[in-house]
Amino acid sequence: MEQRLSLITLGVADLAGAVQFYETVLGWKKADSPEGVAFFQLNSVILALFLHAELAKDMKMPAERLGRYRGFTLALNLHSKDEVDRLVADLKAKGVTIIKEPEQVFWGGYSGYFADIEGNHWEVAFNPFWTIGTDGRMSMVPPS
Repeated sequence: MEQRLSLITLGVADLAGAVQFYETVLGWKKADSPEGVAFFQLNSVILALFLHAELAKDMKMPAERLGRYRGFTLALNLHSKDEVDRLVADLKAKGVTIIKEPEQVFWGGYSGYFADIEGNHWEVAFNPFWTIGTDGRMSMVPPS
């Protein structure tokens, strides 16, 4: 199997509300999407928002309610600690739930966490050991 991630789909209870959060709060632009799903092009991966019950139905699984901690996070890596601080301050000013204020972390980077309106956890991080290309793609190659 090719080592690649193409699409992340988040099951949401309120599709319109989730789209509004990503467009208004994060400032992202929704791509043309069929009714019932919302796609956001994110560099080399696509984020999809899909009604939780419909996603469960598509997987032929029961749509039981998920707990607050879902066992994974999504991450947005930035170019500096200051950029992380500025973004978290902006999110806080917009009323976004901050899970953890940014701080120096055990692996040598700097990160904090916030939750979207559906409770999905996002890490905002600066990793001094990886490079962000001019196209926004992450590389595990150390900066030169």
